[in-house]
Amino acid sequence: MNTHPTATLHMANGSKIVIELLPEAAPNTVNSFIYAASRGFMDHHAIQRIVPGNWVDVTYQAFGHKECQYLIPNEFELHPEIEPLDSHPGCVCMGGYGEDGLASCEFFFPLRDCPDHKGIYPVFGKVIEGMDEIWRLEKVKTRPVDFPIPGVEVNEPVEPEVIEKVELDLKGQTYPEPIRMKVQNLPPCWTDMR
Repeated sequence: MNTHPTATLHMANGSKIVIELLPEAAPNTVNSFIYAASRGFMDHHAIQRIVPGNWVDVTYQAFGHKECQYLIPNEFELHPEIEPLDSHPGCVCMGGYGEDGLASCEFFFPLRDCPDHKGIYPVFGKVIEGMDEIWRLEKVKTRPVDFPIPGVEVNEPVEPEVIEKVELDLKGQTYPEPIRMKVQNLPPCWTDMR
């Protein structure tokens, strides 16, 4: 029996994306995702960034909640014994800000193989239903957005693509709060909303 927790993203258009979380691949990252999702911080959120051919980035402003504005250590510094998974379409990865740490819950869906992400942006889940919705999102009409980090391309959907609710099934398990970075050097895309 599969005891992996799952997260179902119920989209406002009636579609759903079901993610199987992989605690053995990225335990602290999974804890951080569950921490944010279980408190409703991802609900009623419009997807903020789409880069066709690269990724669908669900948020770059910590879902607009101060409670999500924290950084966690690189998973593979916390757990050097874990071999990072390869990043490719069908994976779910956590974003990050280099040496400052991983984003608390800023996850993205790769739209191509991303070997350069291995060991940097941990794969913490896999899509088990709803890849057709992710491919649809890649093709929606977008417009460019001014972004405070140089060299980062940001396009947002012209028509909002909203995650109405994230539903967790933890299979009867409990997950602790994530380990956070001791020093919190928050990125400019967060600090401009404080």
